[in-house]
Amino acid sequence: MRKVLSIAGSDCSGGAGIQADLKTFSAHGVFGMSVIVSVVAENTSRVIDIQDITPDIIQKQIDAVFEDIEVDAVKIGMLSTPACMNAVAEKLLEYHPANVVIDPVMYAKNGCPLMEPTAVDTLIKVIIPLADVLTPNIPEAEKIAGIQISSVADMEAAAKRIHAMGCKAIVVKGGHASGSALDVLFDGKDFYHFETSRIATKNTHGTGCTFSSAIASQLANGLPVKDAVQKAKAYVTTAIEHSLAIGKGNGPTHHFYDLYRNGLDV
Repeated sequence: MRKVLSIAGSDCSGGAGIQADLKTFSAHGVFGMSVIVSVVAENTSRVIDIQDITPDIIQKQIDAVFEDIEVDAVKIGMLSTPACMNAVAEKLLEYHPANVVIDPVMYAKNGCPLMEPTAVDTLIKVIIPLADVLTPNIPEAEKIAGIQISSVADMEAAAKRIHAMGCKAIVVKGGHASGSALDVLFDGKDFYHFETSRIATKNTHGTGCTFSSAIASQLANGLPVKDAVQKAKAYVTTAIEHSLAIGKGNGPTHHFYDLYRNGLDV
């Protein structure tokens, strides 16, 4: 069984963060592990508070995994402070894991900030160059690239600009745009478009976490980047289509829809 590590914040309501990552890993048949970098008191409506884990304990969690278990892919989510980013980067450079997927989480689904504004420079200089695949949404891509995105051509321009910052491939997600749900992949040479009909639902809590974790799972299972993104897009689309009306705000996606529909294949 392939093994995938999530380095991210927690979501006590279960729809995003580490909890969503572990559900996604399980849905893809890989063994999930976690390093918690922040404990987030949040639900479907709001973020109440955040308590960051100390850089020392973040690094010791990473050591605990890598000294014992082979890691086939790493998904990185919420990194709220420069100190946290530097701690994670130091360990990634020490262990050199394959298939690093980074979701540069800046805001929760309800708009609450999850990254200190002063941390963006560290994200660009320290974290982005470590990514085999970077998965920003449009607001995050705008912040990183320093341009406004209002068209597919803008998404491609931002992807090129961010790729030049050192990541190997980038997917600019179109969930915040209008019209169909179009994601743009740039691998440094070619552009690929992944398009589905937009699903009319407010229950999209944790979609970014789920998508990036699905990509990491597919890479761990041996797929090339283009195919991994395509399959992850199909998975998250199904999860959104059958999302759950849980909570008073933006409910979670259905990570195990196929399993619940078909049962265990034993």
